[in-house]
Amino acid sequence: MPTSQMLILTAHDRRILTAVNAGASTFSLVGSAFIVLCYLMFKELRKFSFKLVFFLAFSDMLCSFFSLVGDPSKGFFCFAQGYSTHFFCVASFLWTTTIAFTLHRTVVRHKTDVEDLEPMFHLYVWGTSLVMTVIRSIGNDPERLGVWCWTETGRAGKVVHFITFYAPLWGAILFNGFTYFQVIRMLNNATRMAVGMSERSHQSEVRADMKALNRWGYYPLILIGAWTFGTINRIHDFIEPNHKIFWLSVLDVGTAALMGLFNSIAYGLNSSVRRAIHERLELWWPERFRRWLPISTRLRNLEQESELTSLKTQGQQ
Repeated sequence: MPTSQMLILTAHDRRILTAVNAGASTFSLVGSAFIVLCYLMFKELRKFSFKLVFFLAFSDMLCSFFSLVGDPSKGFFCFAQGYSTHFFCVASFLWTTTIAFTLHRTVVRHKTDVEDLEPMFHLYVWGTSLVMTVIRSIGNDPERLGVWCWTETGRAGKVVHFITFYAPLWGAILFNGFTYFQVIRMLNNATRMAVGMSERSHQSEVRADMKALNRWGYYPLILIGAWTFGTINRIHDFIEPNHKIFWLSVLDVGTAALMGLFNSIAYGLNSSVRRAIHERLELWWPERFRRWLPISTRLRNLEQESELTSLKTQGQQ
């Protein structure tokens, strides 16, 4: 994702940053587009839980696409990149909060009305993204753009950018972290009780389920890993605008641009998606090649439900 360096970086440094951004954004674009394509192709994935993942991937896909477009010397493409990138990147991390909220409401509060909240989710995500983008435009000075149109060199523009992007971003990170902590704590307690009450033959299965559920604890780390260097770079750039740190800029650009790829792997490539892909491969691949498919993976995937669906079912019991 673009950063706000730029006045004292050499032309060679800028080319490196541009290449890093292009490469990482391309990976995110491909990963997010793959999840979107899976949702559109496989009817069995069109459940409410995966629909939220679809909109997350859709936002990541467009965020990655627009981060590849734009040049401060070209007015129209510059504005298209600047505002569109801001809008869809905000929408991306807001969709992660709807997933966390859905899990919490289903598992912790034992509510079954999450599907009825979909219109509210859309209003919340797209409406908030639009408001943040409009406010961002108020502080935008076309004459003081950085190397990317998403950033500015003006002090007021930097403040507005931080308020309209990084403040809600870290609010979302705190919300997700607290929510997943409560969800996982409750599931771990329930799983321990199940282990104690179940027969020895079933305890290995219960422990495997517990291990799968614990993976959700790492999901808030995606946003932290993707945006920590960018946040540090923003703060440093505000305090020392004439002292750019190249290695920090590289980490800023690279990790933030990979957010879509991380999300597509963590949220999108769950057991339901893998099972759907595997079933299609078994249908389409010639018989002589099917023995190359991992049998253990096939059997495990056929027995599992997706992570989101599994959590939802347990929460309703």
